[in-house]
Amino acid sequence: MSAQQLSDLIRFARHNSPFYRDLYASLPPHVDRLTDLPVVDQQEFWAANTLHDSRVLTGPLSEATVYKTGGTTGAPKFSVYTRDEWRTFVTSFGQGLVDTGLRPGHRVADLFYAGELYASFLFVLDSLAHAPVDNVRLPIGGGAPLETTIPTLRDLSAQVLAGTPTTLCRLAEQVVSTGVRLDSVELLLFGGEALFDDQRRLLATAFPRAEARSVGYASVDAGLLGRAVPGPDARVHRAFTPYSVVEILDDSTDEPVTEPGRPGRVVVTSLFRRLMPVIRYPAGDRAEWTGTGPGHFRILGRAEEGVRVGPVSLYTQDAQDAVTAADTAGQVVGMQLVVRRWDGRDGLVLRLATAPGHSGHDREQLAGAVVAELETVRPLYPESVRAGFVHPLSVEWARHRDLAVNPRSGKLVRVLDERPTA
Repeated sequence: MSAQQLSDLIRFARHNSPFYRDLYASLPPHVDRLTDLPVVDQQEFWAANTLHDSRVLTGPLSEATVYKTGGTTGAPKFSVYTRDEWRTFVTSFGQGLVDTGLRPGHRVADLFYAGELYASFLFVLDSLAHAPVDNVRLPIGGGAPLETTIPTLRDLSAQVLAGTPTTLCRLAEQVVSTGVRLDSVELLLFGGEALFDDQRRLLATAFPRAEARSVGYASVDAGLLGRAVPGPDARVHRAFTPYSVVEILDDSTDEPVTEPGRPGRVVVTSLFRRLMPVIRYPAGDRAEWTGTGPGHFRILGRAEEGVRVGPVSLYTQDAQDAVTAADTAGQVVGMQLVVRRWDGRDGLVLRLATAPGHSGHDREQLAGAVVAELETVRPLYPESVRAGFVHPLSVEWARHRDLAVNPRSGKLVRVLDERPTA
């Protein structure tokens, strides 16, 4: 990345985006270093980036594709790409697919989800179409019934299956239970959530000839984040230079982390998005540099801005709003989201700290109200419970002093991911 590229992007955003103009109001007229810029506050970003009269966009919404990203159903969040930006997005990501093991002539089943403004299915399909190696694309989708998906995979001799770990495991479970053989499958490309050891065992049982690898690291809001790095650790990626810049920032100080093995939160700057600029935007994940190659980093899980539980994305603000709405008496004095994994499924526990003196009956009523409120604003969670993808929401009571804090800053840790990552 040249200083000219960055300074031009900053100047353009300041001049055309009211959000970035206000964010950078105290900065000198000419800035050409990322570390001179504040990190975007996600809540403020999405409050400003409304679909109508957005203060983030640098121009009118007259030529773009609109996609939906994480958030509550009451306040959906939208990410937009012009046709040129989308072409750059999928072309760059497509180039990274060669690092996943994609070979010329591979027959690839796209099992990501489509429709309702979701991007993953179209994104992967377009990335395959722009990959530098020939491939045969099978646009099946994650919502297709397994009763038709499995015969299609068998009849078309699919060699690569691309989807979320949840989708791939649902398919694997059906393959194992029915005794169907899909011997042509040799590569499983997962994305959207972490892949755990128990899932790997299920996939290996269903597809004994297949290797599971990351399809790459990207999101519809943050854009390009990392292309897979070949090797035994599927969590290791490297930045899509020169299209994006990935930083890892200290959890307490927001200073850039430079040494390997020190965790921090991932922040990304997209150098090709100008309609909806993404400059020092928190990606919602934590990572560490590996020191094994230029720009190589290992994804460690979700940061406090959000958490992924099976196929469900939740923001800490979602849970906070649910507690506020349900806790009319103001009993709750602290909250953490705890993600655990048992019996082959993820589960979300709301750890709530209350002031002394509240009875067990009070707590039971409040727990039910909080869970009901959160399930109302995130209906995908109870739907995923009914489908057997995740455990039901639960509440765990604690004293405030029992809530985990950052040992360096004393700040409350909003999300505790207690799942063992592979």
